[in-house]
Amino acid sequence: MTAKLMEYFNKQPRLGTLSTADSTGKVNCAYFGSPRMIDEKTIFMGLGNNRTFANLQVNPSAVFMVMEPGQSITDWKGVRVYVKMTECQTSGKKLDDMRATIAQHAGENAAKMIHAAVTFMIQEIRPLADFGQGWEKSI
Repeated sequence: MTAKLMEYFNKQPRLGTLSTADSTGKVNCAYFGSPRMIDEKTIFMGLGNNRTFANLQVNPSAVFMVMEPGQSITDWKGVRVYVKMTECQTSGKKLDDMRATIAQHAGENAAKMIHAAVTFMIQEIRPLADFGQGWEKSI
């Protein structure tokens, strides 16, 4: 993993999705703006008390997808980052710090919606579309 992925993942403005599944395999996909790669192996984000949060409590595996449109579908850039939740705090300093950061960037109402500070460990990285190239060429 490289600094190139961190730079791409953390670029603003950007929109990404996080896909999760519950214990029966029912899939959920939601968009998020708050995830941050804090090092080349770790992603940190705030979550509301929602379907994504509930799914991660029973199945800690998920996929982040970040993409940018191109002139044609083969020109789109992006990456799929497969992760596993390693920590979830619904109280404490990490959550307080997350809420403070969100309040600065998105306002107090957005910060109040944050229920948990979640840490993910990166398991695998794949290109947006796998045309036989590495993920580095897709961002």
